[in-house]
Amino acid sequence: MAAVSQELTLEDIARTAEVDALSVMGALHENGGTVVLLGPSQAFWPMLQGSAEMLDGCKDQVDRWSLRVVTRMARALNAEPLFPFGGPPYLPFLRWAMDSGRAWQSPAGMLVHDTAGLMVSYRGALRFDYTIILPAPVTSPCTTCEGQPCMSACPVDALSAEQGYNVDACHAYLDTSAGQDCMSLGCRARRACPVSQSFDRDPEQSALHMRSFHKT
Repeated sequence: MAAVSQELTLEDIARTAEVDALSVMGALHENGGTVVLLGPSQAFWPMLQGSAEMLDGCKDQVDRWSLRVVTRMARALNAEPLFPFGGPPYLPFLRWAMDSGRAWQSPAGMLVHDTAGLMVSYRGALRFDYTIILPAPVTSPCTTCEGQPCMSACPVDALSAEQGYNVDACHAYLDTSAGQDCMSLGCRARRACPVSQSFDRDPEQSALHMRSFHKT
């Protein structure tokens, strides 16, 4: 694909990302330019499963796929590719997400997104050296979430914005037979989020992320 020379709209970037099963998960203005955050769309898992990275038997499949695809996209769109991995130092994806007006800290402490809920993840970003018109910020879904089920879903009460994340309790639970529910289907607290449920992420994708998390 030939590189573009004209300035792009957010809609242009979203259409290009969609070809590679990525979605624009937010964007922000910074230092006179625009950072556009990219995350998996609902077509991501089938595409990833058939990729060279998943089939070659080597580690870091998702990161290697992201590096290849986002770098190619950046080249086509005259942008700089950015990634949440590869550090230290690490780029401020968490801050970018919250500054985008589409992600917030949830009551459980984890990042929550307006359309992906607690299943939000970022595979990369594109930095453009010009200002792209962005939509107005939206409101966190947690403000209208009845009962906030994410707060009571964790069997070992490992999640809290006030007390922080109890990593040891979480890891210990995942080593038990009961913890295989989280290992095979994804974190119970993330699944309890009503927005996460509407996002409908494939359980096999969640299981891959849980295996990667449990190794750390």
